[in-house]
Amino acid sequence: MNIARRLQKLRQKLADKEVDAIFISQPENRYYLSGFAGSTGYLLISQQQAVLVTDFRYIEQAKQQAPDYDIFKMTGEFAEWFFNLMAGFTINRLGFEAGHITFSFYRQLTNLLNERQSSLKLIPLDGVVEALRIIKEPEELALIARAVAIGDDAFSSVSQNLRAGMTEKEIAWELEKSIREHGSQGVPFEVIVASGLNAALPHHQPADRAIKEGEPVLMDIGAKLDGYASDLTRTICLGTPEDKFRRIYDIVLGAQLTALAIIKAGMTGKEADNLARTVITEAGYADYFGHGLGHGVGLAVHEAPRLGPLSTDVLTDGMVFSIEPGIYLPGWGGVRIEDLVAVEKGKLKVLTQASKDYQLR
Repeated sequence: MNIARRLQKLRQKLADKEVDAIFISQPENRYYLSGFAGSTGYLLISQQQAVLVTDFRYIEQAKQQAPDYDIFKMTGEFAEWFFNLMAGFTINRLGFEAGHITFSFYRQLTNLLNERQSSLKLIPLDGVVEALRIIKEPEELALIARAVAIGDDAFSSVSQNLRAGMTEKEIAWELEKSIREHGSQGVPFEVIVASGLNAALPHHQPADRAIKEGEPVLMDIGAKLDGYASDLTRTICLGTPEDKFRRIYDIVLGAQLTALAIIKAGMTGKEADNLARTVITEAGYADYFGHGLGHGVGLAVHEAPRLGPLSTDVLTDGMVFSIEPGIYLPGWGGVRIEDLVAVEKGKLKVLTQASKDYQLR
């Protein structure tokens, strides 16, 4: 991580917004700006200073992972340590992450400032660090590509050993175990395995239902490497699929391949979404594709940019996002196919290499 470069970019944004410093509370943003991976902490960043605030458990870890920062140990109640922290700064306007701070925390902070008769003004900021994170650096792209490869390998290993009679929970565990065995530090989200009628639920939680031959089996998995995630969905069929499965699968695959071939830099998320949505709509299934075409993936598995009917995000080089059309039919099941892509030299580079052959045997 080039923390110094990231801080320089952030400080320019703070100057543009006329705030003296920013109080970072969002975990992914904290990690992005400091390299500190502990579960508790805040950052206070001004034009001249950068302080990482954490408790006793993480002081030594913070020193090792965030050498660009001064380390401040939280002791006592919030009111005590917050004003001790601020005493080392000359700040009139303090930005905070409005999209992350809870109302309760904000009320506590404002009450505290009022009680102390402080002249400090709190300035709500939204998406400041996320605007930096949306464009991936080469090192980030490399980590995401490695996380994608872990997911690909795990899916390949497990899918070849699936058999009728296995439960959704059993398959989910095999996938998670394989993801970890292939090098993932964990899973960025709960593994989804949805079979038969359950495949009509886009985020179904694996159940004790046994899979059967001829029905859709939807699997959505991700890996995580040094904080960076991947996201992969495949829908397969054991045995001989029925004609309806083949038809739905071909429509979804056609929608995805259309999007992969045509999406380019300069398009909005809405325009990109419309490419795949038009294919599904013209096939008569507009009402059964109820989510957006894709979402950004990085330190969070769902981040900017968004690809959906209302998205005004403009796609540009360095962005990484999913392309995942789907059709979900209540009473039958569903099909979703998801790849992760990066925008490179104005076009999409497909990172996912897992097979899209739905019939394993």
